[in-house]
Amino acid sequence: MTDPLLDIAVKAALAGGEEVMRIYAEPFEVRHKEDKTVVTEADLASERIIEQMLREAFPDIPVVSEETADPANWVPPGPRFWCVDPLDGTREFVNRTDEFAVNIGLVENGKAVLGVVYGPATGVTYTSHGPGTAAQRHRDGPLEPIMARAPAPDGIVVIHSRSHDNSRRLAEYFEGKPVSILERRRCGSALKFGVLAAGEADFYPRFGTTMEWDTAAGQAILEAAGGSVITLAGTSLVYAKPGLKNDGFLAWGKKPAW
Repeated sequence: MTDPLLDIAVKAALAGGEEVMRIYAEPFEVRHKEDKTVVTEADLASERIIEQMLREAFPDIPVVSEETADPANWVPPGPRFWCVDPLDGTREFVNRTDEFAVNIGLVENGKAVLGVVYGPATGVTYTSHGPGTAAQRHRDGPLEPIMARAPAPDGIVVIHSRSHDNSRRLAEYFEGKPVSILERRRCGSALKFGVLAAGEADFYPRFGTTMEWDTAAGQAILEAAGGSVITLAGTSLVYAKPGLKNDGFLAWGKKPAW
């Protein structure tokens, strides 16, 4: 049985990623936006393709995307909308680490319910749609179901941003908790959600501000795989917030009971 929403989201992510890789193969210009984040032609080209494909297939579902949204004046366009980051991890793209992604999420009534995270340089795609559905990963072969894991008894594997150092906040968070950190891995972009969903790490903390398009797709995938994404206050991370901002989050595979 096909899933039209997920099918188009995957096709749009792949098409956007193809354009990203075309630009990645050549010299490209890097500019800074008003908020001092970087942007390249790859961000804009991928966004144009993705928005067009989503709007043509589902004209009744608004598209909220990083390069065209105005967070300062943003009003939710309705109970359901696409939440798109056409090039997540632009710093990784500029630094040529290959750890960037195309994110397409679907938000319904404040919840992330569908996700596609595609790493065009790594050739991996993570997908899911809807409560109770399996999260899946596609690499070279057929789609494979993936599942988040419970941490090992002797400690957890933390995966965190390559561009943001959170050592002090991480130490503060674990202070007094009966758990040790076995290993710390760095990875760019929303690919970290996929690593958790595939049971290859246990915990992804982000103590600073992110935007909803950074997390919607990854959260949908991780939750379908049995994981969770919560705010620093311990509540579920929700969407359609004023300004489209997330004030930090904690993403777990299967959270320890402590």
